[in-house]
Amino acid sequence: MEPPRTPKPTIERDNDITATVLRERSKLGNFIRRRVHDQGEAEDILQDVFHEFVQAYRLPAPIEQVSAWLFRVARNRIIDRFRKRREQALADMADDQDDADNPDYRLDLALPATDAGPEAVYARSLLLEALQEALDELPANQRDVFVAHELEGRSFKELASESGVSVNTLLARKRYAVLHLRVRLQAVYDELDI
Repeated sequence: MEPPRTPKPTIERDNDITATVLRERSKLGNFIRRRVHDQGEAEDILQDVFHEFVQAYRLPAPIEQVSAWLFRVARNRIIDRFRKRREQALADMADDQDDADNPDYRLDLALPATDAGPEAVYARSLLLEALQEALDELPANQRDVFVAHELEGRSFKELASESGVSVNTLLARKRYAVLHLRVRLQAVYDELDI
């Protein structure tokens, strides 16, 4: 039988917490920012993770592998935020349909500038080629909505009136297209380390 764990004195626990936050903050912040493009939201998630860490660290049971624990909590917080966003009715999102800041419907494809040198030109060509391949994989209805809205700048209302398809259906098609493209292009971004 293992003897009961004697809790550390408060000052020692606080020092451990401070050391962990200082050691893990940069890596954990980068991990979150790569997945959450809104800087304010990324910072909120980081603060939530550290708040939960402080609460958990003060419990009698020790946290094994603190770094892994922090990253698991961060991943769960990110998933929770996206789930919460998804729970919004599509009708509510239709009001924001042409809002350039609506991350559920934007790909946020950052292409390197053409005048940034030969490496940037090469990276840009790889990304555009990967985008074209990924677009070709989409069902025609998703591809058409994505191209019309994202690349041609047409509004969902305009597309709905021309096609006779509801705005909510068009929003859903674009969302599925964006999700597919994000997954497909992430490997290219990771490879290029953009």
